Formats: sequence, structure tokens, C-alpha cells
Amino acid sequence: MNKPPASTPATAAAPTSSRVLSLDALRGFDMFWIMSGEQIVHALARTTGWPVFTVMSDQLHHTVWNGFTFYDMIFPLFLFIAGTALPFSVTHQLRSSTKKQVIGKMLRRTLILVLLGLVVNGALRFNGLENTRFPSVLARIGIAWFLAGLIYLGGGLRWQIGWLIGLLLGYWAVMSWVPVPGFGAGVLTMQGSLESYIDRLLLPGRLHDGIHDPEGVLSTIPAIGTALLGVLTGSFLQWKSTAWPMWKKATALAVAGVLLVWLGFAWGFAFPINKRLWTSSFVLYAGGYSILLLSIFYAIIDVAGYRKWAFPFVVIGANSILIYVASEGAIDFAHTANYFFGGLIHLTPLNAQQVWTAISVTMVQWIFLYILYKKKIFLKV
Repeated sequence: MNKPPASTPATAAAPTSSRVLSLDALRGFDMFWIMSGEQIVHALARTTGWPVFTVMSDQLHHTVWNGFTFYDMIFPLFLFIAGTALPFSVTHQLRSSTKKQVIGKMLRRTLILVLLGLVVNGALRFNGLENTRFPSVLARIGIAWFLAGLIYLGGGLRWQIGWLIGLLLGYWAVMSWVPVPGFGAGVLTMQGSLESYIDRLLLPGRLHDGIHDPEGVLSTIPAIGTALLGVLTGSFLQWKSTAWPMWKKATALAVAGVLLVWLGFAWGFAFPINKRLWTSSFVLYAGGYSILLLSIFYAIIDVAGYRKWAFPFVVIGANSILIYVASEGAIDFAHTANYFFGGLIHLTPLNAQQVWTAISVTMVQWIFLYILYKKKIFLKV
């Protein structure tokens, strides 16, 4: 990996003046684990039994309830990245559109994400309203991103920080002090929490866990806070100041990330870190790690100029929504991978075949995305 000289012309992967390449790369890194990367690690752990792969495999499972793993950060990281990109996108759109038109485009994007979320949940194989799950990952991303966008358009830095603090403290207050029939106040269990109760009360159809949905109604409120953390980060990166060169911004992001991790950890003693409830402590804890990851990617790619290594992730990040929907069942990548590589894989040692199978699926997915990237075909919502 060679650092390009300052006089080297920009390549296809180089950032423009209005685009932060590290955001595209980090989005692709995040999506890599969802689309099939986790399966490679799980296969390596089962095949080798090596402690390093076992630990990594353990981290690629969601926490059952309270607690935090790397896999718990995948979803909030994606929402954080969407929020970070928002100031760049809105600033660009406002050059040729009114604020009302921009909001209209944002609402359209949200509705498309909600509909795609229903597709991922199996709405096209409709089996009765009672068996249809309405909340989804994509719907939460769309709704939280949209509301964070309205807050961003509604006022400046103090306004946005005020909303962030208000959302997190407000969610903590209602979850702690509003009683649930039959359980009382502050019962943060799957069945007894206010979040679960409201889901059972308001949401039609099927809940993810029967009595609770991790993408439910009330927990969308703090998810707006996750998107707002991204908005604040994006505004900071977008800010032009001779007193804040890029290396200094990367350092500041790293410091802010560490502080948020510790603040979230401390709050977790009173309001446990819990992804399924999307607790306020979880917002800060996952947000801190998200900012730390971005600071690393930003320092390496945008500040130091080491870009070529990130290209595979950029290809994934360029069609992140498409590969998410495709990987959730829209396209049978495993069948395609077996068609092209199955014969070769069966020639390898039996205990290694599951590893090569997982790798082959990732290869097929990436080649599919690369073809779309080269042809400039992107799913834009």
C-alpha cells in the first residue's frame, strides 16, 4: 500500500471536495459483516478452533438482552453514517432546491425504506395481517434519519444538541418512571418494559419476539439521537476552518468517541446498555465507538491519503441498501456461489470446505456489486 504523492491526479476512488471517502468505506465495512463477512468468521472458528476466531465469532452475535458486542454496533453504525452524510447531501441539494423540496425528497426516501423493510420482512409472501411484521431495520433507519434531518434543517448547533439531550433524557425518564400495567415503572425486561408494552398496544401484525420488537415504536425516539450524533459529526467534518485542519478533526473525533463510550458506560449502571430497547446509554456507547471507527477511517483515508486498500469496501458501500435487501433473501447468492465454485470447493479438505463456501458467497456478492459499480448502477433512495 503506497501513499500517493500530493500531485497525483484523483482516481475513481478519491474523494471530491464535497465527499468524504472514509464515509463510503466505513459504510461498506459495516455492510460487509451483514452481507456474509460474519459467516466467514463463524466458519473459521468452527474449523480451526483458534481462540482469535472464537472470540471474533462470539462478537458476531447479538447480546441476548443487556450488554454489548461488536455485532450490536452494526445497525447503529449504519444509522450514524446515514446521519453523518446528511449535512453533505442537504447542503448540496439546497444549492438548487428549496428547503420544502429537500424535505419532500427526504420523505420520499423514508417511505421507500419503509416499503423495502416490509419486503425484507416477507410482505410479498403475504400470509395474513396477523403474520406480517411491520417494524424493520430499514424503516427505523428511514424514520430516524428523516426526523434527524428535520431537526438539522430546523436550527443550528445549539438546537441540534438540545434535541439530542432532550431525546435521550426524555426516553430514559419515560422508561424509568412511567408504569406498565401489571409490572410497574422501570422494569426493563422484554415483557415488562414500557417499550414492549407500547409495541403490544400499538403495532399491528406480528412482533419480532412475540411480546417485543427491537425496532418498535418508542425505541425509535432514541434512534433519532443516533442519527443526530451522525449529523453533528457530519457538520463538524463539513466545517471549513484554518484552525481545524483535517488531522486535527480526526484527533477531535477520536477524543469525542472515547468520551462518549465512557459516558455511555457510566450511564449504563442506571440505564443498562441494551440494543433491543435502544437505551440512551446504548446510543452514547455505540455512538462513541462509531465516531472512533470513523476517526480511524478518516485519518487513514482522507487525511493520510491511503485509499486503495479501501476500494473493496467503497464498492460495497456504494450499494449498501441493495446488498442488504439482496442478502436478506432477494437473491440466492449461495446457490450462485455453489454453481461456480462448488466443484473446486469439494476438492479441498473436508474440514475447510465450510470456510471456502463462506468465502465464495462473499466473492459472488462483491463481484455482483463491482459490476454495478463499474456500470454506475446504484440503488438510490
